[in-house]
Formats: sequence, structure tokens, C-alpha cells
Amino acid sequence: MCVLSYFDRYWWCRFCGHFVRSGLAILPTVFAASGVTEQLQERANNLATWTFVGISVGLVFAIVGAFVLGPWAFYRTLQGYDLAVDSGKAIWWGFAIVVASLGITAAGFFGFLGLVGAY
Repeated sequence: MCVLSYFDRYWWCRFCGHFVRSGLAILPTVFAASGVTEQLQERANNLATWTFVGISVGLVFAIVGAFVLGPWAFYRTLQGYDLAVDSGKAIWWGFAIVVASLGITAAGFFGFLGLVGAY
């Protein structure tokens, strides 16, 4: 039994709770189809919980990494072309590109969720 299962696994947010509950409904069927017949609900809970934990931690690192590496890469690219652009402006342009990219991605993601009725 994982440590997180002692806490309410629906603490994330309304969407995440809905996603976990809908995912849990199919996991026992998947386990049963693969020949696993013991402790189906507990195994499904553990799998869903740790999957969400992994995705959440990965997203944190991806977003933090984007805000660090994105502006730095933009700055280094401009420096490589020997353009007469102020370093501070280049870094702020990098931030703007990262924010715009994440905004477009989030809009597409939530648009997809709305399209399939999950949000």
C-alpha cells in the first residue's frame, strides 16, 4: 500500500479527481484481462495514484525548466548570431516566447478536454 493512499487521493483539483475516478473505473477491467485477479481495486488505486504523482512532478520540472532553459536558449542563439540586442531584452523575449508557448499548449489541452467532455 503506498503512502499517498492514506490521504484523500482526490485532493488535487476537481478535474484531476474526475480524471482519477474515471480512470479507476477501467483499471480493474484491464488488470482482470491480463490475468490479475487479486486485490484489483487496491492495485488500480496504487497505479492511478503513482501515475498522477509522476505526471505532476514531471509537469513541475517541465514548466520550471521551460522558464529557465527557454530564455537562456533564446539569449544564446542571439549571441551566436552576433546581433546587437541588449542581453536583458533578449532574456525577456525568451520569457515571452515561453509564456506564449505554454499558453497555446494550455488552450489546446483544455480545448481538447472540453471537446471530449472531461472539463
